[in-house]
Order: sequence, then C-alpha cells, then structure tokens
Amino acid sequence: MLNKHLLIVEDEPDMQQGIKDNLEFEGYTVDVADDGEMALKKITNGEFDLILLDVMIPKISGFDVCKQIRHRGIETPIIFLTAKGEEIDKVIGLESGGDDYMTKPFSLRELMARIKAVLRRTGNSNQPEVETLVTIGKLEVNFDNYLAVSDGQPVKLTAKEFEILRYLLDHKNSTISRDSILDSIWGYDYQPTARTVDNFILKLRQKIETDPNHPEILITVHGIGYRFVY
Repeated sequence: MLNKHLLIVEDEPDMQQGIKDNLEFEGYTVDVADDGEMALKKITNGEFDLILLDVMIPKISGFDVCKQIRHRGIETPIIFLTAKGEEIDKVIGLESGGDDYMTKPFSLRELMARIKAVLRRTGNSNQPEVETLVTIGKLEVNFDNYLAVSDGQPVKLTAKEFEILRYLLDHKNSTISRDSILDSIWGYDYQPTARTVDNFILKLRQKIETDPNHPEILITVHGIGYRFVY
C-alpha cells in the first residue's frame, strides 16, 4: 500500500469517479472536491501528498485555488487537469505554483506515471524503485527512457506502443478486455474503436514475437481481448 493521500478537484462526475477508482486501485487514499471553495476548505483542513486540480471548476478557478494555497504557505504538489491546451494556459498554471500540467483527453497510464514522477521529484514518494529495463520476447525495453533494442539494434516504438506494453506488463498473465485498454491508454474523453487496439497489438507482435503469426506472448482471448504471457 502506497499510503499516499491525494485530492481530486474535478466537477465532471464521470471524470472524477474514473480517476478516483483508478487511484484507489493503485493503492492511494483519495478525497474529492467538486468546486474551488470546497477544495480550499479541504486543503486547509487536511494534509494531502498531491492534488489533481482541474482549472475550469465552479466558484473559484483552479489557478486561483493554487495561488491562494501557495500564498498560505501550503506547498503540496499540484498537477493541473484541464481541457485548455494553449501554451499560455500551461505557463499560467506553472507560474501560479503548479508542478505539472495535463491536457484532456489524457490516458490514465500517463496520469499515473505523472503522479509517481511528481511524488518522486518532490520527495513525497515512499515507493521502491521499480525495474524499468525488461526483456519482452525479442525486445529489451527501457520504460524510463522510452528505448527499445533487439539484437543490439534500436527498435522504433511509438509512445502509445510503449504505454500499451507497460499496461500489459502491469497486468501480465491476466485477461484484459479491449475496453480496459481503451480507457487506460486513450482516456475517457476520446474513444477510438476496438479495432484500433487490435491494430496496435498486431504491430507490437511484429516487434516482440519470434513468430508473429503464432504468438506466444500477446495471446488473443476471443470475444474479450488479450492475455500478456510473461
């Protein structure tokens, strides 16, 4: 158990609940707030290890919430979550005291990685270092540096291929539905078709399987999804 207490400040119910469920699954203790006033009250009265703060929330904006708590001397790490993608908004968020910034739609896998990175960077992480260089079939993969090598030669993997591979590795030897992969990698606000997942799996098989036509690592579970044998 991570024993880290996180606050989600998000007024969209499905987004709030989806993030909360995934954080709790990862072992975090999670509290929520629906607007800026509630967020300020909870932050002032409680101790959190990290805050996920939506910018466009009722009553008090996320930027102003951040400014107010920083003015009060509260240095809890903040990751801004927002639909705004303009560079100036990112600058404002970071200059107001934020530690990181994610633009919706985002994948849950990326969000979890950003949370862990901010906790490590701010000294709030009590997690042991995990192995980031792993052998998967024909590939040696470094997930920290997004590098892959086969027989001493670099192999090009896209960012999405790295994310899917990491997700499959985290759920090794379990049957994973296409919907789970879609939600975790592409996020809730943007939904490609199940066929998109199948196409990525086919590309990954070409890179990791000895015989992609007879896979032994990325196994199809008909009618459901895939099993990653490791």
